[in-house]
Amino acid sequence: VPMGVLSCMKYLMFIFNLLVFAGGTCLAGVGVWVAVDPAGFQDIVAARAVLSASAWLLLAVGIALSLLGFLGCCGALRRSRPLLLL
Repeated sequence: VPMGVLSCMKYLMFIFNLLVFAGGTCLAGVGVWVAVDPAGFQDIVAARAVLSASAWLLLAVGIALSLLGFLGCCGALRRSRPLLLL
């Protein structure tokens, strides 16, 4: 396999994992916003328990995706197979 192809794959994997990290961070931010903001969403969340649980679920999924994206970025830059398989 030519070296240019491997370099291109490395940076494509890094960019994809960076997008996963950014998406996870955004989800975690929205989860915190929905769970904590007393003025905006608290009236809606207090009326329905399902929305309160979904805010915490959104926060947990966001944190998990952020961690996964960060480890993927590190694995792509270092060409670490265990980090990429994680």
